[in-house]
Amino acid sequence: MGPVETRLNGCGLEDIARKVEAGERLDFEDGVRLLKSGDLLAVGRLADLVRRRKHGNRVYFILNRHINHTNVCVNQCKFCAFGRDEDAPGAYTLSLDEVEEKALEYRGRGITEIHIVGGLNEKLGLDYYREMLSRVRRALPGVIIQSFTAVEVDYLARRHGLSVKEVLAELKEAGLDSLPGGGAEVFSPRVRELVCPKKISGSRWLEVHEAAHGLGMRTNATILYGHVETPEERIDHLIQLRELQDRTGGFLAFIPLAFHPRNTRMERPGSPGTTGYDDLKMLAVARLMLDNFDHIKAFWIMIGPKIAQVSLSFGVNDLDGTVEEERIVHDAGAETGQRLPREEIVRMIKAAGRIPLERDTLYNVIRVWE
Repeated sequence: MGPVETRLNGCGLEDIARKVEAGERLDFEDGVRLLKSGDLLAVGRLADLVRRRKHGNRVYFILNRHINHTNVCVNQCKFCAFGRDEDAPGAYTLSLDEVEEKALEYRGRGITEIHIVGGLNEKLGLDYYREMLSRVRRALPGVIIQSFTAVEVDYLARRHGLSVKEVLAELKEAGLDSLPGGGAEVFSPRVRELVCPKKISGSRWLEVHEAAHGLGMRTNATILYGHVETPEERIDHLIQLRELQDRTGGFLAFIPLAFHPRNTRMERPGSPGTTGYDDLKMLAVARLMLDNFDHIKAFWIMIGPKIAQVSLSFGVNDLDGTVEEERIVHDAGAETGQRLPREEIVRMIKAAGRIPLERDTLYNVIRVWE
């Protein structure tokens, strides 16, 4: 009996613990049992073992900037509080000059990543996206542009009669470096029919990311959890991501995104969204199931800085970054701040007994905060 298995004796997960200690891949049934387990600390201890094997005491963060260029969207997903019809109150679309102005605000301020995502606006074609990327590249030379969801890429491909690979190649030539991973939601067709019936399928999302990997782009992967999905559907989602990573090795990080129901069509009385228990369990299980992903990220914007800090003992090795401005989650009722200063992120990581590493998008280390 191994040391971790001994400490987990009596939790009902001893056989899974043996697999984890031996470095064996967990299967679908293992994942479902972990998600359904009532022993959060046992699951967290296993996830922490895997994290320590991969990263020791190192925790990453980035200086980054979010720009949401439009909230006009034809999809109108039920879980989204951000998207608007073009003539709805609060609808907006940034001009290219406005996007460039936002980028210029951060010249010389040390950011290494610009993150741009928005709605599916019928008035914005490929020319807008190419020019936006070119302007951001000129405004912030050397900064990695990690932008656009697979949903946006697919929309441009269908609108212009191009393949996904052709669209990605044009965007890459204009300055795109990486895809941030949004739009995955939950791959289950049942779930997508209930919460985002107009959105691309899960298999199409995977196709877009596989095409990006084929062009040499590294991308992130996500799940939106805590709405109508079952534990089985969450684990199936993770396994599909793991299988694509086996084929391409193109994913950088996995980012579980906690559902925020406020101001959405899924808001119900007495359903405030996920709990800290849910969030820590999802992060820990992701670390255990996604054995071929190096990085599991806690997106503090969605789960709050304190739960994100605790998650560093539940398999997480990345706290995302400074963000500076974010609209999508805050429109759905997020009560976190719009930004988290670098000094506060460093303090949080050190207080958790970890070593902060400032990174770029590709996990090149910029500075170690001993």
